[in-house]
Amino acid sequence: MTDTVQPLSLKKNMLWNSLGSMFYLGCQWLITVLVVRLSTSFDAAGLFSLATSVVNTFGTFANYKIGTYQVSDINRQYSFSEYMGFRVFTLALAFIACLIYAVITCPAYSIATVIIYYIYKAVGLIIDILHGENQLNRRMDYIGKSFILQGAFSIGAFIVVFIATQNLNLAIIGMTLGVTLVLLFFDRKKTSQFQDFRARIGIVKALNLLKTSLPAVIASVAASALFTIPKQYLLSVSGDAALGIYSSIAAPALIVQMGAQYLYVPLLDIFPKKYFNEGRKAFDNLLVRTVISILTVAALCCIALLFLGKPLLMLVFGNTIEPYVYLLQPVLISTIMTAFLWFFSDLLITIRDFKANLIGNLIAFISVIPLSVFCINNWGMNGVSIAGAVSCGLGVCYLFYALKRNETTQEIPNETIKE
Repeated sequence: MTDTVQPLSLKKNMLWNSLGSMFYLGCQWLITVLVVRLSTSFDAAGLFSLATSVVNTFGTFANYKIGTYQVSDINRQYSFSEYMGFRVFTLALAFIACLIYAVITCPAYSIATVIIYYIYKAVGLIIDILHGENQLNRRMDYIGKSFILQGAFSIGAFIVVFIATQNLNLAIIGMTLGVTLVLLFFDRKKTSQFQDFRARIGIVKALNLLKTSLPAVIASVAASALFTIPKQYLLSVSGDAALGIYSSIAAPALIVQMGAQYLYVPLLDIFPKKYFNEGRKAFDNLLVRTVISILTVAALCCIALLFLGKPLLMLVFGNTIEPYVYLLQPVLISTIMTAFLWFFSDLLITIRDFKANLIGNLIAFISVIPLSVFCINNWGMNGVSIAGAVSCGLGVCYLFYALKRNETTQEIPNETIKE
């Protein structure tokens, strides 16, 4: 870090990260609403939904879980330019796969939309590497401000262009130009205080990162697909209406899941320092405090939704949703368990236990299959939440066991491969 840039306190970093991330997610959600409200038909909404679904599927592979790996690289085994080079590499590979998939499975008229939206998301993933460097230097205010700017430019450009043209592709191009301006004139400027903006990685190191992070990517895919199984089974036995009702009820519960993530993400560079440098006791103390904090946030959200959940759901979806409000509390429990699965998964990545991370998430994914059948057959729509919560709990139990089985401080693994 340069002498002129002082790190912020943990509290300020958490606050900025949470505010910026929540604002950005709010803008992204609002865009999905506006594409319906500003259109003369539902065609644009359907096309936008298709593009986001396809791109987000391959976005997991473009991301390649390298953000968590980067912020926990306390020994700087890979340079900033190498992480940036690897991100460009995975973006290119994922784009080829995404394009092939879109050509095979999507209508011809949607291909251009998929490509444009992929470019929009790619700019965000480039910015994500800059954010990793900011976090390592404890300046997450830059991250929060960047998210606020990205959200504002995205929604502003979408509204202006879509109202003027009624053309979804042009609106997404406007969003892309907006976030590119944030990249060039804000994020690059701020991160240049710590590192030069370059993307360069040798093929040997790129292949090594591909191999090293592959278990984490598979684990991430398993975790992301965890609730797909019970939802699909609910659809098959109860129909579209039941799935639509459950999904509507589940929407507000994401506040708990994302709130927990915003709480622990600023700690992902601190945990490995405690684990490798300060001893197991320091690591365990931070772990206990973090778990208590997540439970506290979850409890506050649950209490708030206990009183506000029903009126909020009725405000958004109308009186027809009232008979199904009872689904909310089980949804909250499953959401909390999902948050802990994410937390312990990322924690194991920070201490480089990729095998345990993979096993824990596979346990959760495999167990949810029979649990979905049993729980939904017995408890209907609530069975989705129960199956998800129990399977996440099984995964969390293994991940916690994996953390506790090594009771001595380990040396930082040397994963750097020389060219």
